[in-house]
Amino acid sequence: MPFTPFHMGPGLLIKSLLGGAFSLMIFGWCQILMDLQPLFVMISGAGHLHGFSHTFIGSTGIALVSAISGKPLVNWIIFSKSIGLRKEDRKLLGLDSKIGWLVALISSLIGSYSHVVLDAIMHSDVQAYYPFSLENPYLDFISIEMLHNFCLFSGVLGLAILILVRYIKHKQNNYS
Repeated sequence: MPFTPFHMGPGLLIKSLLGGAFSLMIFGWCQILMDLQPLFVMISGAGHLHGFSHTFIGSTGIALVSAISGKPLVNWIIFSKSIGLRKEDRKLLGLDSKIGWLVALISSLIGSYSHVVLDAIMHSDVQAYYPFSLENPYLDFISIEMLHNFCLFSGVLGLAILILVRYIKHKQNNYS
C-alpha cells in the first residue's frame, strides 16, 4: 500500500459498523505509526522495508503504543473541537463522548493487524508470522488491483453508511 490512505477505507467501513465501539482516529493514528519504520528505511536506505513493524508481534507493540498515545490525543481533539458547540451539534459530529481504553485498544489492534494483512497481500517482503515463519501466506491472495478496489469500495461504502446513520439520527432528534 502506498502509505496510510488506502488503509483508511476498511477503517471507515469498520467505523460505520461498530459506531462508538471503534475510533477511526485511533485506527488512523495506528496506520501512521505502522508506516514509520518503512518510511525510515526509504529515507535512510538501511534495513528491511517491511521489517518487524509488519509482523503480528511487532504490530502488537505498535498497537499498544497507538492506544496509549492515541487515547489522550483523540480525547484532546474531541474536547478542543467541541468547545462552543451545542450538545446536539456535538452529537451530530460524533464529538459527544470520550474514547475509553477498551475502544482505544480494539481500534489500534484492528488497525495494526489489518495493516499487516493488507500489506502482506501486495508486498513479498512482509513476514507476518516472523519469527515462527519467514513465509508470506497472504502474498497474491488477490490481485493488487482488486486489493485497491476493495480498500476504495469499503471506504466509499463506510462513508455512505456513516452519513446515512448520522442523517437518520439527526432527523429523529428533530422530530423528538
